[in-house]
Amino acid sequence: MTLAFIILGTLAVVLGIQYKTGFLAQKPSNYATTTPAFDIREQLNGDMLCEGIIYGPFGRVTSRFVAQMHAEWQGNTGRMTEDFRYDSGNIQHREWTLRVDDAGQIKAEAPDLLGTGQGTQLGSTVMLNYTIQLTKDAGGHALQVTDWMYLMENGSIMNRSQFRKFGIKVAELVATMRPMPTDARVAK
Repeated sequence: MTLAFIILGTLAVVLGIQYKTGFLAQKPSNYATTTPAFDIREQLNGDMLCEGIIYGPFGRVTSRFVAQMHAEWQGNTGRMTEDFRYDSGNIQHREWTLRVDDAGQIKAEAPDLLGTGQGTQLGSTVMLNYTIQLTKDAGGHALQVTDWMYLMENGSIMNRSQFRKFGIKVAELVATMRPMPTDARVAK
């Protein structure tokens, strides 16, 4: 009984420190004065190439992907499509509807989201929180996602996302997004 209590207490302290100082402790206000300014209507626009890695809960690479993305905006409302090709051979198509207001608050909708995602663009960053429903072949779980995108000086976007179930990190994604090079277009 005592050993179990010590282990649970230690785990609670470690998780508490992680939540106060780690990835989830970031706030958009931490980046308010950073440059260049990230406006999703400009940077997430047109044809883009995305390349990334997904890590499992223990930090090992579980999947790699390349995605072609396309976004178009009419005022403050944008539609973005994503076509992923995974190293397993699987192909995934996703569509987003994004709305951003003049204060930088973002609303995100997609068929595989439960509810509406909420986010903020401020300084050189975009943060987005949402719950995604995985496909049945991926386990069918509903995962809470926190996306952080960081605009680089050269216009590339670095994306880091964490996926959680019951507050426990089960996966992490690291990806780059950039305007589509003309020689990188692949037939769908």
